[in-house]
Amino acid sequence: MNIDDLAMRISEMSTFDGYQFECQPIPGETEVLQITVGDFDELPTYVSVTDTQILCITYLFTDEEVKPESRSEMLEEMLELNIPIPLSSFAKIGDRFVIFGALSNSSSLEEVGHEIITLTENAVESITALEDYLK
Repeated sequence: MNIDDLAMRISEMSTFDGYQFECQPIPGETEVLQITVGDFDELPTYVSVTDTQILCITYLFTDEEVKPESRSEMLEEMLELNIPIPLSSFAKIGDRFVIFGALSNSSSLEEVGHEIITLTENAVESITALEDYLK
């Protein structure tokens, strides 16, 4: 599956698993899609496709939003949350904390849709779980 095929197929879905998807390419970036699930406009998922995988990333918060005095505790909590949060892992890109998931490039549209929904739900749950560490 390539990015153009994925964009077209997601755009053709009006709903998936009870959620509405909105899909748009990132201007200037032909290899990245921004996908919003339902009413979660503030937590879009960014999707890219390589020869081997489909990578889905949702940005959570920036370094600047973390209380400096609780940073170490937050990082420990994130490590502990990695296992119980299905199909997702935490990472850091530049100064931004993210949650991400990856699938095989041969995944079905249903599997991609499920990953995007799960990632969005996990992002919401993660922010709630980590809110005491944020300003």
